[in-house]
Amino acid sequence: MDKEAQILAVHAAFINQVVTIGPQADRQDEFEQLLKLASENGWSDLVAAIRLIIHKGRRDVEVLNGLDAEDQVIAEAILRGLQDPSTLPDPNTKPDPAMAAPGLASMIHAAGSGNAQALQIIAEMADQMSKVGGPMAKLAAVIRPMINGERDPDTLCKQMDSNTEKMVLGILEELKKLEPGK
Repeated sequence: MDKEAQILAVHAAFINQVVTIGPQADRQDEFEQLLKLASENGWSDLVAAIRLIIHKGRRDVEVLNGLDAEDQVIAEAILRGLQDPSTLPDPNTKPDPAMAAPGLASMIHAAGSGNAQALQIIAEMADQMSKVGGPMAKLAAVIRPMINGERDPDTLCKQMDSNTEKMVLGILEELKKLEPGK
């Protein structure tokens, strides 16, 4: 699964909701709640673009200006979905956990290098993973030790299922690439 497909898989439900609910005048309260939640989760630029697309009817590429790569993929999917609903991503597609390793590793590396924004983002992600429980909580529990420099797979992977262990090993592999001297 390539990076764009991964983004679409992760955000498929949101994309579908925007395309389905946004244009319906009788569902604007529900739509505003969706956008409010997205804004609270740090998507204020994306929400501004969605407002231009849905409320102002903008369909030009200029609505993508100022968006980061992930937000652009989401906004483009919304634009395509409004034109042709058959292009909407399947909300039942599960993201490939292996694709998450590079992203998590770069966030862990940045946080461990003193990047306060990366630390805040990874802390929020770990908090959400902890709330999910099970294997996700076990993964969340090893993020702080990895930020602090722990790289021993035996220490990090204690009592993890094989999928979670694979994820941690993938993160460690990516960290090796980011920290060649360690």
